[in-house]
Amino acid sequence: MATIPFDYDAAFARNIGWVTEAEQAALRGKRVAIAGVGGVGGVHLLTLARLGVGKFHIADMDTFDLVNFNRQAGAMMSTLGRPKAEVLREMALDINPELDIQVFGAGVDAGNLADFLNGVDLYVDGLDFFAFQARKDTFRACHARGIPAVTAAPLGMGTAVLSFLPGRMSFEEYFCLEGCDEDEMAVRFLLGLSPAMLQRGYVVDPSRVDFKARRGPSTIAACQLCAGVTAVESLKILLGRGEVLCAPRGFQFDAYRNRYTQTWRPWGNRNPIQRLALAIARRQLRAMGR
Repeated sequence: MATIPFDYDAAFARNIGWVTEAEQAALRGKRVAIAGVGGVGGVHLLTLARLGVGKFHIADMDTFDLVNFNRQAGAMMSTLGRPKAEVLREMALDINPELDIQVFGAGVDAGNLADFLNGVDLYVDGLDFFAFQARKDTFRACHARGIPAVTAAPLGMGTAVLSFLPGRMSFEEYFCLEGCDEDEMAVRFLLGLSPAMLQRGYVVDPSRVDFKARRGPSTIAACQLCAGVTAVESLKILLGRGEVLCAPRGFQFDAYRNRYTQTWRPWGNRNPIQRLALAIARRQLRAMGR
């Protein structure tokens, strides 16, 4: 078979119509940072690459294992034991060989965030649910640098989405995680992401939800939905068109329950309704021994 040379305009021509040619060219020059390229982060990278975004910073310190196969785009027999960031870099370059993609193979922490966020137009959160310190550090740095940030959580068979825009409510102002132990941070992060908790009604085996063991069930359906809605939020932010719901507003879509809801929690987790929900969640977790 003859080798077909890569051509950016031809590769992403089918995007035109939903975006203009000028907007597609603008996406080619945008740089997106993604911390964590496992469950949601890997699909974020590949989806944004197919959208035509031309530059990425990606960070992950983990390697692929069999337990990743149910949801992670790069998890295959051929990638077992390989670094996730390197595998996803190769997959993204196979979509667009012209990508400018920098890998941070030690993950993200307070020491390398300046480099990780240098020149970035948007941050997309792909960190593990329980990576609270890295997440707090990264969102704090984005807020200080005026970088918009999007987090989409895979919950059940749906997704809950929050965006944080420059000059608006910050991640910490919304979630109020400072000074909390990890169990409390887990509860606050979960309830903050999904005040509606649409996913709660169809958990068939609650014993699989274990905050203390830092483990919970997951589905590829939720990860794919996360990537789809995050790509749209990213497009709106990067091109400056379309309404972006930003914290304290967010939304959740649950495909299993066929439900979509917009959420609004003024003062975030300090909201009186939210504080009541948090108290109930704490009691439920204590009763479950978690």
